[in-house]
Amino acid sequence: MDLSQLLSGITPTEINVEVGGICLNTDNAHSGDLFIALQGESFHGIDYIETAIEKGCVAVLVESQDIECSIPSIRVDGLSDHLESIASTFYTNAKKVKLIGITGTNGKTSVGYFVSQLLDQLGVKNGFIGTLGISNNDDKKLSISNTTPDIFTLYRALEGYHNSDINMAVVEVSSHSIHQNRISGLNFVQAIFTNLTQDHLDYHGTLKEYRRIKGKLFSLDSIETAIINKDDDNCKYFLEQSVGKKIVTFGLSDFQSYRPNSNGFLCQIENYIFETSILGEFNLSNILAALNSVEQLGFDIGKVIPLIAKLRPPTGRMHKINNSLVWVDYAHTPDAISNAISTLNQHYPEHKVRIVFGCGGSRDKDKRAKMGKIASKNANTIILTNDNPRNEIPSDIIYDISCGIVDGAKVDVILDRRLAIETAVATLKEDECLLIAGKGHESVQQFKDRVINFNDIEIAQNAAI
Repeated sequence: MDLSQLLSGITPTEINVEVGGICLNTDNAHSGDLFIALQGESFHGIDYIETAIEKGCVAVLVESQDIECSIPSIRVDGLSDHLESIASTFYTNAKKVKLIGITGTNGKTSVGYFVSQLLDQLGVKNGFIGTLGISNNDDKKLSISNTTPDIFTLYRALEGYHNSDINMAVVEVSSHSIHQNRISGLNFVQAIFTNLTQDHLDYHGTLKEYRRIKGKLFSLDSIETAIINKDDDNCKYFLEQSVGKKIVTFGLSDFQSYRPNSNGFLCQIENYIFETSILGEFNLSNILAALNSVEQLGFDIGKVIPLIAKLRPPTGRMHKINNSLVWVDYAHTPDAISNAISTLNQHYPEHKVRIVFGCGGSRDKDKRAKMGKIASKNANTIILTNDNPRNEIPSDIIYDISCGIVDGAKVDVILDRRLAIETAVATLKEDECLLIAGKGHESVQQFKDRVINFNDIEIAQNAAI
C-alpha cells in the first residue's frame, strides 16, 4: 500500500513509498515496513529509528519532533490516537477473524490452550495468540514479548490467519493490552473471565482499577457471549459489565463429582463420566471455561466431553519432568503459588512439597511477602532464588520475600537459579515432590546488564537424568 494512501485520512502527504507492513517494535520489523516511532515516559521510539532502517524499514512516523534520517519521515500530531485507524486501513482482513478473548490474573494461557486444542480436535482451524507466542494448527510459532502483542503485531497476525483460511482465533487479553488499546477495533465475539487476584498493581495502582480495566473487554460491542467464573469473588462485577450479552457462568459445582489421583481426575458432569490427565482443581475450572466456550460456538457437549481426555497442559504449566516427581510451573502470583502447592498436596497426599521460586524485579513488590508467607505455610522446604531480577538487586528481592516467611520455616537461599534447581533435584527425597515456580516456559533470564538463555524445564530435565 502506498504511504500517502495509508495516511489519507490522517495527514496529507505527497511521499509515495510502498509499505509492506507496519511495526512498533524493531524486534518485529520486516524489510519494507513502516516504523511507528511512538514517544512515552518509558519508551522512546526515535531512539530506534536507525535500527529500523538497518532492518529495512522504508519510512517512519513520528509525533513529538521533526527528525532527519535516511528514509522518509512524517510527523503526525497525536500519533498514538491513530494506531487503530492505521492498522485497520492496512490490515483490512484482520477484523474478519472471530476472536475468543480470555482475561483474568491466572489461567489465561491454559484456558486458551484448551480451547484451541478442542477446536483442533473438532476440525476447526484456529490461531492462538498469548504468552506462548503466536501459533496456528500447523504448530508454527512466533515468540512475542508480551501476553498480548502490540496492535500492529496483532493485526498482522490476524491478517495472516485470514489469508491462510483461519477465521477463528483464541487471544489472551492482558489488562495492559486493554488499557493501551492494543485490541482496539477487533472482532471479539466471546469474552472469558478466569479469576482475579493481586498482580500488576505497580501498573494499575489498585486492585479495583485492575478489575475495571479487565471488565472493559466484556462491554465491547462485538461481544456476543460472556463466560464468567462464578467461583470468583468478582463474578458479580463481570456480570454487570456483560449486560446485553448472552451470559454463561461456570464453576466447580457444575461437576456431579471429581476425584483426584496421581495422574489427574475422574470426573462426572451430568451423565458424562470422563478422565483428565491434567492436575489441579484450578485446571478443572480452566477446563470448564474451555468446554463452555466451545459449546457456545455451537458444538454438542456430548461430542466435546470425550475430547477432554486428550487435552494436555501448555508448556510450563504444571509441567511434569520425565518420570520424576518434579514440576515446572509459571506461578508468579500469590494465588498461583497457593494453587500450585495445593495441587501437589491434593494429588500426592503422602508426599511433602519442596518449592524453588523467586520474584521478578521491577514489578509489583507488594506481592513478594505474600508469596513468601504462602510458600512457607504450605510447602515443607523452600529454596529462594532469582527469577528475573531485571533492574533490581537480587538480594533486595529475596529480602522482600523473606519478610513474609513464617518463623520456623525451612529456607535456603541460592541466588544462582540453575544451581538452585540442580540442588533441589539432586537432594529430593523419595517422599517429596518438587515445584519449580515462576518462569514456566520462559527461555531467558533478565538481569540489569544482560539477558541470558535460561529454561527451567531443560535444566530440571538434565538434572533429573
